[in-house]
Amino acid sequence: MIIRRATAEDVPAIVALLADDELGARRESPDDLAPYLRAFEAIDAAGHEVLAVAERDGQVVGTLQLTVLRGLSRRGAARAQVEAVRVASAVRGQGLGEQLMRWAVDEARARGCVVVQFTSDKTRVDAHRFYRRLGFVQSHEGFKLPLS
Repeated sequence: MIIRRATAEDVPAIVALLADDELGARRESPDDLAPYLRAFEAIDAAGHEVLAVAERDGQVVGTLQLTVLRGLSRRGAARAQVEAVRVASAVRGQGLGEQLMRWAVDEARARGCVVVQFTSDKTRVDAHRFYRRLGFVQSHEGFKLPLS
C-alpha cells in the first residue's frame, strides 16, 4: 500500500469512500463533485493541510485529512487534527486503517506536532475500539454547533 498526497483526480474515489457507510450515505452527494473539488483546491493550497490517500494496486482504498493547528497553549505547540478517516469496506480488517493512522502520526511528528487529535461519531463503536487499540485515549468530550 502506498500513502500519498491526494490529487484532484482522486476526489471521486475519496467522495465514494466518504459515502460508503451509514453516516456518510446521509451526508455525502457523489453525484455532484463541484463542492468537493472546490474544497480540494483550498485544502491542497494550504501548507498546513494534507489530504492523503492510501492506494493499493492502483485503487484508492483509504483516505484521511491531516491539519496542523497552531496555538498558544502547551507553550505554543502545534497539534495535528485528523479528519475523515475512511477505508474501503471491501478491504477493512486487513490492517490498512492502522497503516493510515500510523502514517498520520508520523507525518504529525515530522511537522513538529506534540499531539494528534480527532473526533469520532459516538455511534462508531468499532472505530473507537480500533483507535484505543492504536493507543489513542478518549480524554475529552466533543461539542459541535451546526451553522446551517
